[in-house]
Amino acid sequence: MDLIGKALTMSELVAYQDGSVVSKTLIDKKIGTLTLFSFDSGQGLSEHTAPYDAFVQVVEGEAEVTIEGQNHVVGAGQMIIMPANKPHSLQAVKPFKMLLVMIRA
Repeated sequence: MDLIGKALTMSELVAYQDGSVVSKTLIDKKIGTLTLFSFDSGQGLSEHTAPYDAFVQVVEGEAEVTIEGQNHVVGAGQMIIMPANKPHSLQAVKPFKMLLVMIRA
Protein backbone atom coordinates (compact mmCIF):
# COMPACT_ATOMS: atom_id res chain seq x y z
CA MET A 1 0.00 0.00 0.00
CA ASP A 2 1.39 3.38 -1.01
CA LEU A 3 1.13 5.66 2.02
CA ILE A 4 2.64 8.82 0.59
CA GLY A 5 0.29 11.77 0.03
CA LYS A 6 -2.74 10.17 1.70
CA ALA A 7 -4.64 10.98 4.89
CA LEU A 8 -4.63 7.76 6.91
CA THR A 9 -5.60 6.63 10.41
CA MET A 10 -2.53 5.16 12.10
CA SER A 11 -4.47 2.69 14.25
CA GLU A 12 -5.93 1.10 11.11
CA LEU A 13 -2.55 0.44 9.47
CA VAL A 14 -1.50 -2.39 11.79
CA ALA A 15 -3.71 -5.11 13.30
CA TYR A 16 -3.49 -6.99 16.58
CA GLN A 17 -2.53 -10.66 16.44
CA ASP A 18 -3.14 -13.01 19.39
CA GLY A 19 0.00 -13.49 21.48
CA SER A 20 2.17 -11.47 19.11
CA VAL A 21 3.93 -8.25 18.28
CA VAL A 22 3.23 -7.00 14.76
CA SER A 23 5.17 -4.24 13.00
CA LYS A 24 4.69 -2.26 9.80
CA THR A 25 7.45 -0.01 8.47
CA LEU A 26 6.03 3.23 7.10
CA ILE A 27 9.32 4.93 6.17
CA ASP A 28 12.77 3.38 6.03
CA LYS A 29 15.44 5.86 4.98
CA LYS A 30 19.13 6.21 5.68
CA ILE A 31 18.39 9.08 8.11
CA GLY A 32 15.68 7.25 10.07
CA THR A 33 12.58 5.10 10.25
CA LEU A 34 8.89 5.30 11.14
CA THR A 35 7.43 1.99 12.29
CA LEU A 36 3.97 1.15 13.61
CA PHE A 37 3.66 -1.68 16.12
CA SER A 38 0.78 -3.55 17.72
CA PHE A 39 1.32 -5.55 20.91
CA ASP A 40 -1.14 -8.06 22.28
CA SER A 41 -1.66 -7.92 26.05
CA GLY A 42 1.39 -9.21 27.91
CA GLN A 43 3.66 -8.91 24.87
CA GLY A 44 6.65 -6.60 24.72
CA LEU A 45 10.22 -5.92 23.72
CA SER A 46 12.89 -7.15 26.10
CA GLU A 47 15.47 -4.80 27.53
CA HIS A 48 17.92 -3.50 24.94
CA THR A 49 19.78 -0.36 23.91
CA ALA A 50 19.81 1.60 20.67
CA PRO A 51 22.44 4.01 19.37
CA TYR A 52 19.81 6.72 18.72
CA ASP A 53 17.06 8.42 20.69
CA ALA A 54 13.74 6.67 20.06
CA PHE A 55 10.44 8.58 20.07
CA VAL A 56 7.38 6.47 20.94
CA GLN A 57 3.81 7.73 20.56
CA VAL A 58 1.09 5.42 21.88
CA VAL A 59 -1.75 5.41 19.34
CA GLU A 60 -4.16 3.29 21.40
CA GLY A 61 -4.09 1.20 24.55
CA GLU A 62 -1.48 1.39 27.29
CA ALA A 63 2.15 0.36 27.68
CA GLU A 64 4.70 0.19 30.44
CA VAL A 65 8.00 1.62 29.25
CA THR A 66 11.04 1.00 31.42
CA ILE A 67 14.09 3.22 30.97
CA GLU A 68 17.13 2.44 33.12
CA GLY A 69 14.93 0.60 35.62
CA GLN A 70 12.35 3.40 35.94
CA ASN A 71 8.80 2.44 34.89
CA HIS A 72 6.52 4.80 32.97
CA VAL A 73 2.91 4.06 32.04
CA VAL A 74 2.18 5.63 28.66
CA GLY A 75 -1.36 5.75 27.29
CA ALA A 76 -3.10 6.65 24.06
CA GLY A 77 -2.17 10.14 22.90
CA GLN A 78 0.97 10.21 25.06
CA MET A 79 4.60 9.94 24.02
CA ILE A 80 7.96 9.18 25.57
CA ILE A 81 11.52 9.53 24.30
CA MET A 82 13.85 6.67 25.09
CA PRO A 83 17.41 8.03 25.20
CA ALA A 84 20.23 6.61 23.11
CA ASN A 85 22.48 4.01 24.71
CA LYS A 86 20.26 3.62 27.81
CA PRO A 87 18.62 0.23 28.52
CA HIS A 88 14.89 0.24 27.87
CA SER A 89 12.01 -2.18 27.38
CA LEU A 90 8.29 -2.13 26.54
CA GLN A 91 5.43 -4.25 27.90
CA ALA A 92 1.74 -4.19 26.94
CA VAL A 93 -0.37 -3.43 30.04
CA LYS A 94 -3.29 -4.07 27.67
CA PRO A 95 -3.20 -4.35 23.89
CA PHE A 96 -1.60 -1.24 22.46
CA LYS A 97 -0.35 0.30 19.24
CA MET A 98 2.57 2.68 18.95
CA LEU A 99 4.50 4.68 16.42
CA LEU A 100 8.29 4.41 16.79
CA VAL A 101 10.39 7.18 15.25
CA MET A 102 14.14 6.68 15.01
CA ILE A 103 16.27 9.53 13.66
CA ARG A 104 19.87 8.62 12.94
CA ALA A 105 22.36 11.37 13.58
